[in-house]
Amino acid sequence: MEFPAASAHRGLIPWLGLLLAVFPSCLPIWIPPTTAKIAFVSTGAAEGQDVILPIRNSPRDSTAFMWYRGTETEFSNLIGIYILGLDEYLKGPGYSGRESANLDGSLLIRNLTTGDEGLYRVVAHLQNNQKAYGLVSLSVYTQLSEPILLASSTTVKENEDAVEMTCCSNMRSTYWLFNGTRLQLNWRMTLSQDDRILTINPVRREDAGNYQCKISNPISSAESDPVVLKVKY
Repeated sequence: MEFPAASAHRGLIPWLGLLLAVFPSCLPIWIPPTTAKIAFVSTGAAEGQDVILPIRNSPRDSTAFMWYRGTETEFSNLIGIYILGLDEYLKGPGYSGRESANLDGSLLIRNLTTGDEGLYRVVAHLQNNQKAYGLVSLSVYTQLSEPILLASSTTVKENEDAVEMTCCSNMRSTYWLFNGTRLQLNWRMTLSQDDRILTINPVRREDAGNYQCKISNPISSAESDPVVLKVKY
């Protein structure tokens, strides 16, 4: 069921009337919130998958759940309201066509996109005209593309030259491989703050070999093609 189409101001009247008609205890929508809280939840899934935004520490006397995109409980952010007992789901302006409610009030989002990532506010309506508030943080992960490793030079002189290698990717989680195993940094090696640039100064003969950078997220990882560093001595 969807909310009646109307202007931002006039639409509130039929919306409230509809809620009161099917579920009078929804009246606390207009009552200041209590201090009751639902546990903060962090969840994630791959792009294109379905995900459930759970509710933890849900009050036992809940009568309805309202889901919002973002942290503000404004009508324009409202995805929908699930009314327990009546098994009624009312769709709000924030409904994209991919959300639905489960029997426990949790929110199901189908076919995730990167635009779904962010915070979601849930409001549980309780008996005795009270509310409980909670937040869910949703992360959407994409399949990673192979990073590209660039080097300022691949043939250098021992104890004379320096080399800088740059891992080209948009991922924050980056680490380095040397001859197929994780690189052990020494006093001549430094990493940039985001770990994407490796500098060796000065280069020594034991630094000769294959270098790669690797990126990862919770669902996938990818390695660059190796760059072969040669050291003349």
